[in-house]
Amino acid sequence: MNYVRWLVRSRRNPSAILLSVQLLGMLVYPFIEGTEAGRIAFGVFGIAVLIFTVRIVRTTPGLTWVSAGIALPAIVLQIVEALHPQPGLLALSAGLEALFYFYAAASLIAYMMADRHATTDELFAAGATFTLIAWAFTWVFILLQALRPGSFAAAVNAEQLRTWTELMYLSFALLSSTGIGDVIPLSPITRAVAAIEMFVGVMYLAAVVSRLIGLTLVQSHDRR
Repeated sequence: MNYVRWLVRSRRNPSAILLSVQLLGMLVYPFIEGTEAGRIAFGVFGIAVLIFTVRIVRTTPGLTWVSAGIALPAIVLQIVEALHPQPGLLALSAGLEALFYFYAAASLIAYMMADRHATTDELFAAGATFTLIAWAFTWVFILLQALRPGSFAAAVNAEQLRTWTELMYLSFALLSSTGIGDVIPLSPITRAVAAIEMFVGVMYLAAVVSRLIGLTLVQSHDRR
């Protein structure tokens, strides 16, 4: 009975599940990224997120065939790269994943902007979209690093390649305009992308989140 209730709620608020899965992955991955088994496990987790995000996109104005067309080769490349790591495969896989997450985020934004009433799922979608954008830029950073090692520096192990967790942290810091922390973009292109991400974060809060907050306040006022 509890499972049935959970299933019904999940169908009503799929964005809440997407947000929960993404946040769970962010918490779990730092403990497993240092091992080969961890990399493969995260690859499997990434595939699950991709598949579920395709399902989410089906509920938005986004086209399912477009999202699936990007996700399927990304999944295949992710599996191949996990088994046979190569910079070229990593760059291609990261590029496809970034494109997919950008498309999924754009679809969720269109979903939120199309309604004149703020639903519970749209409020969760605001958080899920934020994480999708942050993940998309994370994969852009991984792509740039794969093409040009040394594009990022950090206070610890400055000469090493930055991990997914480090670049994800940088992405969230830039998107939320809270700074860049100890990971620093060095090349002109990475700094340009970092500046664009800061701009995207400010515009997202100003245009999308503020609109949802306004609709929520109007609905609350109307109920009174």
